[in-house]
Amino acid sequence: MDAISLHKIQISGPTLASLIQRVSSAAGDVDGLLFGRVSHITPLTLSDDSSAATTSDQPTLIATVTSFFSFTSTSTFYSASGQLDTPALNNLLSTSSSDDRLIGWFSGRRKTHLRPSMRESSVTSALASSIQFSSQVQNSHESHTFPPCIFFLLTTPFQDQLIHTHEYKAFQFQSSTDSFDPKTLDVVNLGPAFRGHYGNFTPNSPFPDLPFQVKGLNCESMVEDEGEKEKEKFGTLCDEGFKIGRLKILMGSEAANYTAELEELYNNMIKKLNGLAKLVEQSSARVLEQENHNMKLRYKVAGFE
Repeated sequence: MDAISLHKIQISGPTLASLIQRVSSAAGDVDGLLFGRVSHITPLTLSDDSSAATTSDQPTLIATVTSFFSFTSTSTFYSASGQLDTPALNNLLSTSSSDDRLIGWFSGRRKTHLRPSMRESSVTSALASSIQFSSQVQNSHESHTFPPCIFFLLTTPFQDQLIHTHEYKAFQFQSSTDSFDPKTLDVVNLGPAFRGHYGNFTPNSPFPDLPFQVKGLNCESMVEDEGEKEKEKFGTLCDEGFKIGRLKILMGSEAANYTAELEELYNNMIKKLNGLAKLVEQSSARVLEQENHNMKLRYKVAGFE
């Protein structure tokens, strides 16, 4: 049985850029899993006349890609012939940090045509027919499930180019015809026209928190009472008085009221960076002057003058 046909596929600009960067920076071909959600959205036709505003009786089905999980090589959750390795896939899903459901996968290849291969068709068909990986359709009046039948294909041009460095296409696999149905990929970016759509995305980061050390601070004393003073001193130096409570108001609907304060913070940071750059330049000039002076002294000692 085929899945409900998608109207389009949405993905945020940063997520797509991160996916392209992952494929472009890889040493060879890569693939990975796509996470997100599928929901019914009822389109509203607006008009100047409030009585003329109509709502479509049939809602459209839209898939939203919120994150992805990339592997260092291909054939991680499937065999060379395209057969799905269910235990390996379950293991990968259990270690994934994404809260969204599996809705498909992607493949990144080098200097190939922008069309799915036979193995990619076999893998997508196996995923689309796996009921255990299906997710519930959101905002649906009836109980509908959607299998992970979405497939992203990314390739690079046959000849190296300075500007055109990648190509991509989105598909929905139809099990009844055993074919790929190309879908419109809607890239949602920041801006007045996209604020309503952008609010549907939740940022996901698959990277764990990394420990860091700040030069000039005694890290061992952090566990002692004096360590709190050092952390407070460092925090005051970086945030320019913007404590955690004030930083929270810079996110959300009220952020526009504090734009001037945030710009002032950026201006102060730029001034500090400029001052630091001047200090580095002056220090480099002094080091060069001292090296020249030392060289003259060595010449005198060697008897050249």
